[in-house]
Amino acid sequence: MVAEVLGFLAGTDVRLLVDATAGLGGHMREVLLAHPEARVIGIDRDADMVKAAQESLKEFGTRAEIVHAAFGDLAQVLDRAGAGAPDAILFDLGVSSPQLDTADRGFSFRLDGPLDMRMDRSAQGTAADLVNRLPESELGNLIYELGDERHARRIAAVIVAERRRDPIRTTARLAEIVRRAVRGRGRIDAATRTFQALRIATNREIDQLRAGLEAAAARLRPEGRLIVISFHSGEDRVVKGFLREDPRLRVLTKKVVKPSDAEARANPRARSARLRVAERRSAVA
Repeated sequence: MVAEVLGFLAGTDVRLLVDATAGLGGHMREVLLAHPEARVIGIDRDADMVKAAQESLKEFGTRAEIVHAAFGDLAQVLDRAGAGAPDAILFDLGVSSPQLDTADRGFSFRLDGPLDMRMDRSAQGTAADLVNRLPESELGNLIYELGDERHARRIAAVIVAERRRDPIRTTARLAEIVRRAVRGRGRIDAATRTFQALRIATNREIDQLRAGLEAAAARLRPEGRLIVISFHSGEDRVVKGFLREDPRLRVLTKKVVKPSDAEARANPRARSARLRVAERRSAVA
């Protein structure tokens, strides 16, 4: 949703943008090109993405700085960079295509690899730890709440039965177990929601999101823009509630913005994207 992001920045004086989910640097590149006076600070928990973004944006020199950190640490990143109040802060949530397409990262149920799912591979705790150690009730709650999976209890029960026979260590085995538990054919792969829930839990993404949004609202300059793209209904509920309830912010998107039909056709992974934007009020009552 690059065009939509640039649209919400059009007509504003962007001197400093923070991309809290740098990825490969695509959004930052377009902002740097559209706003010749802009400087960008990118944040990513994945060291591989940090290196990729640094390489992608090296032509911009000191105008682009990429930092290895979680977006929940946004305030500390700004302090260390000696940056003032950003004119815009962007969150593009979820997992990136390179992460999904790399088997040994363990994010994809379509590729066989270790059941890892850590955004930051130096962090403690993998998806395999959750799958093999959580009590059945906690595992079921996790899959239901973070995956919106109506078969969560059944999936958790089958996972626990299978792990008693042998620990579940690979994405292929977990995906096969979930598909067998659901035993149905839907529009999406039966393993999708369980894998999503485990990824969110492994990386504590909801806690990170809340911390990042709070830091963004506190640090934006007056009339600065907070732009958030989410891909999961649970994330979107957190974003929607925060933007509406925080007195420092004025919501600019009365209805959620979805990808164009053309983008959805060209990039099926973008179909579930939801964009919301708010502006920092000049004064807070």
